[in-house]
Amino acid sequence: MISTVQDLAAEALFVSHLQPSECPSREMVEQTVTAMLLRHGSDGCAAGVAEEFGDHPEAAVRRMGWVRRELGSVMTAPRRPHYAS
Repeated sequence: MISTVQDLAAEALFVSHLQPSECPSREMVEQTVTAMLLRHGSDGCAAGVAEEFGDHPEAAVRRMGWVRRELGSVMTAPRRPHYAS
């Protein structure tokens, strides 16, 4: 189950416009993944990944490497407490 969730998150982040140069925060990554899943759905995200790997395989490999590293650091970073006001 966790692997499936991580795969969905990876596909969603991959198809987003978020770039490594932005050094995104955990919150930005989480918000982006959610937005892409809501916008494209899981099938749409997967299709976008497949299209990029077909059209630009070298760039897609680099991007997916960044996506996996980014999600790995997000998953291991401690969450800040969210206090309701």
